[in-house]
Amino acid sequence: MKHIHYEFRYGENRMKKFIHCITFLLLVLPLLFSSQKYISETGKVNVVIVKDPYTDSRTGSELVQGPERLEKGGLIEVLEKSGCKILKISDVKMPPESEREYGEWNRASLTNRALGNILSSYNKDEVFFVGLLSGSKSLVGMLAGLQHLGPDRHPLKDSRGRDIIGLPRLGDSKPLKVGLVWIDAKAAFNTPDITLEGNMGGMNVAVAAGLNNFNLRLSAGLDPPLSTKYIVMAGVRDTNPYEDQLIDNSFIEKISVSDIRVLSNNIRNQMDRLSRLTDVIYIHVDISVLDPAEIPGHPFASPDGPSSQQLAAALEVMFKYPKTAAIGIASFPDDPQEITSKAAYRLIEGAIRGIKNRGRISK
Repeated sequence: MKHIHYEFRYGENRMKKFIHCITFLLLVLPLLFSSQKYISETGKVNVVIVKDPYTDSRTGSELVQGPERLEKGGLIEVLEKSGCKILKISDVKMPPESEREYGEWNRASLTNRALGNILSSYNKDEVFFVGLLSGSKSLVGMLAGLQHLGPDRHPLKDSRGRDIIGLPRLGDSKPLKVGLVWIDAKAAFNTPDITLEGNMGGMNVAVAAGLNNFNLRLSAGLDPPLSTKYIVMAGVRDTNPYEDQLIDNSFIEKISVSDIRVLSNNIRNQMDRLSRLTDVIYIHVDISVLDPAEIPGHPFASPDGPSSQQLAAALEVMFKYPKTAAIGIASFPDDPQEITSKAAYRLIEGAIRGIKNRGRISK
């Protein structure tokens, strides 16, 4: 009898192990398959490139050449060599009906809406976006586009076919929750009452978070604003005391330059957190975050930045997470030196490596 009882328990244990294995596979396999959402049947990463040359400058040119130079300087070859299939290259243009609009910030907001409309014409998880951006101005447009991915999330229209601002769709078509990893030497978290520089470029993350310039955000189509819980700042080191206080009061999480250099677990912890809280994640990289040696002559270079190799490795980790849907490379100079071009392409290559290695996130 003892022998029979033993055999029964042995079979029972095997059955339990089998059930546990099946349960594990049912839970894990969907994650593995979902991690390849931008991968075609041929193993290529489906990419859409979006170029936004418009600035929010009140003193300089409305258009910059950096995004065009970044594309023409070898980006296509870099992407193809990395195993990407470029589906489309889209240029942001001021809508004809808006060409007579006055005011640099107002015009920048309208071009942000055009930028967002390019992204939102695609469905969630359909393609991977590479944004070639004039600067931090384009942040709100990229976020707006990701927030409304898919035609059913577009703003409602009035009888003349114009977007109804401030009335987003609800139910299954409600705006997505967007997470932001802001990689820049500067925080861009000023508001008009604390800024020491007085320019829009130093406020754009605060605008995205709904802290100021509400009409410009709404005109761009980012509605509702981002919760500060969905924002992570990486590599930021050039801030003023008032900006620091506002960041701390907003409970924004941070990834330090040291974290980037050593690939600390804080990077994975922050990506784990954003992946739990949000539907889609955008990684915004201002090229000025890098070590000044790699961006000679850049007007916003700041000491003690990571190398492009170090940041590329960190980006590879970030883009292993399935919800990361886009990378933006901003503030690329109009007259780049070869070292700067190589640095920018290295960052994009790191992101693509991450996408192609999804499902292999190690602690």
